[in-house]
Amino acid sequence: MLMKLYEQNPNSRHVQKIAESLREDGVIIYPTDTVYALGANLYSQKALQRMAQVKGIKLEKAEFSIICHDLSQISEYCLPIPNPIFKVMKRLLPGPYTFILRANNNVPHLFQSKKKTIGIRVPDNEIARAIVRELGNPLASTSIHDEDEILEYTTDPELIYEKYKNLVDIVIDGGYGDNVPSTVLNCTSDEIVVIREGKGPIDFIF
Repeated sequence: MLMKLYEQNPNSRHVQKIAESLREDGVIIYPTDTVYALGANLYSQKALQRMAQVKGIKLEKAEFSIICHDLSQISEYCLPIPNPIFKVMKRLLPGPYTFILRANNNVPHLFQSKKKTIGIRVPDNEIARAIVRELGNPLASTSIHDEDEILEYTTDPELIYEKYKNLVDIVIDGGYGDNVPSTVLNCTSDEIVVIREGKGPIDFIF
């Protein structure tokens, strides 16, 4: 199903329908403040397996990140965040950043892996955050890549739908996506290390 949502005011009935699908092991494709992404209910083992299948990888090898709707939700999945790093996160979120944090015991259990770290995002996109709020817990998420040699990410939701309609339950059309991914910051020690410079500027982080 292709479902149109407007970021300024996502239709609450549609958001409820998406959350219901996620609770029933559904896999969705949704817009973020960077690129379009695959999403699944973090607590649905079946949906996580499906999402890994779509990516062509084993679940225990998957590098899924977690999408939260605000800063307070992040603390449920990571060890205590040092104060200087927390201040940076508070300044940059919501925004196009992925923070690599030390995972707590909730995470390996969810991902069937020996993960010690987890990538966490709070996107500056009301559709993504509204879905997480309605669901009541984070989404597991991974970006959609394109086979195109020039564009790394697919930006047109209708083309995404054509490609993935038999693999996922709902594709959300939130308008054209970006083709620049998030900036990835490793925050597992007291120093922030830039792993990937993406859409989020890094000049004012340090």
